[in-house]
Amino acid sequence: MAGVNYVTKETLEQMREELQQLKTTGRAEIARQIAEAREKGDLKENAEYDAAKEAQGYHEAKISQLESAIATSRIIDAKDVDTSKVSILSKVKLTNLGNKKTVEYQIVSEQEADLKAGKISVTSPIGKGLLGKKAGEIAEVNVPSGVLKFKVEAISI
Repeated sequence: MAGVNYVTKETLEQMREELQQLKTTGRAEIARQIAEAREKGDLKENAEYDAAKEAQGYHEAKISQLESAIATSRIIDAKDVDTSKVSILSKVKLTNLGNKKTVEYQIVSEQEADLKAGKISVTSPIGKGLLGKKAGEIAEVNVPSGVLKFKVEAISI
């Protein structure tokens, strides 16, 4: 994860809580699983032991990823957001010029992204394509299926 990771204060707290949980109870649970599997005999042919060790690797990778995300995080407050152009935490009302449908998204950090809740990541193709656009402008967004054109109807908090 490179660069600055803009998040809300609440998201940063959630990330810290998750990291604390992973480092304490999560590691203890993995260690218990490894010890349990080790007691079952020959480690060369012990699929349970291999699975527990693999889970430990994923667990440590998740801890490392969270530590990196927290270290590069900067808290952004909604009151500091400039609504003259699309930026992180902006709510953007768009019209898809291809199918004439209107949608509304909030541009958020990767950790906060939730498409069902209308929150898209600032690093997603649409998020990147909208950054810096002003109301009335057309954003051409390169997505895997081609180029989508969106008209920025309104920007709010």
